[in-house]
Amino acid sequence: MDLIALEEQIIDWLNQNTLQIAVTIGVIAIYFLLDKFSTPRLEEGADQGRFKAEEGTKAVRVARMITGLFGALLLVVVWGIDLQAMLIFASTTITLLGVALFASWSLLSNVTAYFILLLQPSFKRGNFVRIIDIDNYVEGYVSELTLFNTKLVTEGREVIVYPNSMLLGRPTLINPRDRLDGIGKLSKPAEEQGN
Repeated sequence: MDLIALEEQIIDWLNQNTLQIAVTIGVIAIYFLLDKFSTPRLEEGADQGRFKAEEGTKAVRVARMITGLFGALLLVVVWGIDLQAMLIFASTTITLLGVALFASWSLLSNVTAYFILLLQPSFKRGNFVRIIDIDNYVEGYVSELTLFNTKLVTEGREVIVYPNSMLLGRPTLINPRDRLDGIGKLSKPAEEQGN
């Protein structure tokens, strides 16, 4: 094959795929920009929360994976893999991920809650918290924050593993003045007990 013919084929291919190449470069640039700005923020959130260093690293890995997945889906669509089938697949995937990441009954909603708790300035390792669920409560010191749950240590040194999505969805007192008994029922106010 002649070198000039190869050069002409490459130039021809570049001319035919200019839009796809530009979008690919744009998606890659956006990926790296998002990574550049989100990585320090996630690591700072873990540091401010006094969580272990690996929590920030884990958050960065998960964020990169999610961003990379969406970028790859966009590139597959741009480079022309059966657009109709890909759009159906992409819309179904986005719908399922949307429900999974934000529905309170979903395991993946714990991952979403993990990021929110990691970046919440008042939620720190070592803080004493009381989580109120109707007339029940759970309380203890925040010991560890993982992708799916938070570990609380009671004053009696018992370990309570509480799902992140439930922790985020319940009223939580941070460093309450009085301490109760780890797990239990809240007592009724005096005027309600007399009735």
